[in-house]
Amino acid sequence: MIVEVIGGLWSGSLALLADAGHMFTDTVSLGLAWLAARLSRRPADERRTYGYHRLQILAAFVNGIFFLFIVAWIGFEAVQRLLAPQPVLGGIMLWVALAGLGINVLAFFLLHGGHHHNLNVRAALLHVMGDLLGSLAAIVAAGVILATGWYPIDPLLSILVALLILYSAWKVVRQSGHILLEGTPMGVDPERIRAELHRRIPEIEDVHHMHVWSLTPDRPMLTLHVTVAADVDCGWVLERVKRTLYEVFGIDHSTVQVETAACIDEALADEGS
Repeated sequence: MIVEVIGGLWSGSLALLADAGHMFTDTVSLGLAWLAARLSRRPADERRTYGYHRLQILAAFVNGIFFLFIVAWIGFEAVQRLLAPQPVLGGIMLWVALAGLGINVLAFFLLHGGHHHNLNVRAALLHVMGDLLGSLAAIVAAGVILATGWYPIDPLLSILVALLILYSAWKVVRQSGHILLEGTPMGVDPERIRAELHRRIPEIEDVHHMHVWSLTPDRPMLTLHVTVAADVDCGWVLERVKRTLYEVFGIDHSTVQVETAACIDEALADEGS
């Protein structure tokens, strides 16, 4: 990052300065990702009964927000450069960009072996991919400047990289935000769950108060109420419901309330109103 700052100021390259700014946020973001991964291993306690797994999602969300700010900064600077092109020293720019590319390729392969279903690792990998693209753009821009002397290529390629980063960053922000808002996990359809329970367990008269969310992308969770007749074995129904949730939908952490009369929660709500 320091080399790119010096090289960017010396050569006048926006692509190098943008990549250096990006690397600064990466230093903070990757540190945050590492800290979140470490803390998420801590066991649950009385204050955080679910443990610290959500720290990974929070870190991914913060990383995505960092990216959006960086994209805005690159776009603003690029427009200024297009309106008033500035000379760039292509030789210095090329050597610094090549050095940055080598470091980013190494970091990419180190992170690429991580867990692809882990949003935290994916967000960290996204940062490195953005840096890698920034280095490639700087190399291309340096080559064009050295060959033709056309300086606008520097901000133009910076905008292209910013747009690519924006698309990926928005996906991370959207997905991590969805999890933080307790949204229904991808691939889980509450109506299908309801229909499958009725099909497999005819004794169920009603399925209600169903809530499906995820602690992390690979840890879906569910709570629901089922109503059965008074003469039905509630323990047997409970076992069948939980087995269906696990075998068909892969949900291994569910809380199921079996009722033989009107839902007490609804009755209490009616009393309160």
